[in-house]
Amino acid sequence: MSILDKHGIIEKNATLLLIGSFLVVTIGGIVEIAPLFYLENTIEKVEGVRPYTPLELTGRDIYVREGCYVCHSQMIRPMRDEYERYGHYSLAAESMYDHPFQWGSKRTGPDLARVGGRYSDAWHVDHLTNPQSVVPESVMPKYGFLKNRLIDTAHLEERLTTDAAVGVPYSSDMIEAAKADFAAQLDPYADTDGLFERYDDRVNVRNFDGQPAVTEMDALVAYLQVLGTMVDFSTFERDASR
Repeated sequence: MSILDKHGIIEKNATLLLIGSFLVVTIGGIVEIAPLFYLENTIEKVEGVRPYTPLELTGRDIYVREGCYVCHSQMIRPMRDEYERYGHYSLAAESMYDHPFQWGSKRTGPDLARVGGRYSDAWHVDHLTNPQSVVPESVMPKYGFLKNRLIDTAHLEERLTTDAAVGVPYSSDMIEAAKADFAAQLDPYADTDGLFERYDDRVNVRNFDGQPAVTEMDALVAYLQVLGTMVDFSTFERDASR
């Protein structure tokens, strides 16, 4: 009896096929997962990566709520056509504080991993309000209503506490100052020393949508403007030992 004939016995017997499949998947899973228990960290630490500020985190929640991830990925692959169009390929560390991360492969619209700083706040507001006004061929829906939705910060501390529970390094000081940091980032005349100390002195501080009221548009634009800006790729060197 040849090897192919023996293989046929397994294929014709549902029980043997199930047992064989289970064994193969089990062995493969152990080979892939077991080594992770012996590594201190599966993500290479990169200088500059920090948790989102309360305003940026609020904007990210709006981004997820409105389903922006359905048409825009945030993962640049290490292929020439990718990094020539979007920039340096994405690092795992850039998404280490994202729950859930915004990777993906569906690109009805362009990848947004490096969109921060590429356009002005006014451009983003116009684009979100009426996408076709700046990109005529766009099929993106309008999000102008975000300019009329005020943000309630009543549960901001609880939001940071939730992320802290799953490993985001929000300290007790960050959580206690969440509302103050939220307000400070929107006011260029505010005392931002505490905000910069807790996060980074490169945090964008300004009125993002140009309106007196604090709106969801402010938060979403603040989030978009930070994407891809935390790591200085002009000085980044990959750790070859990892």
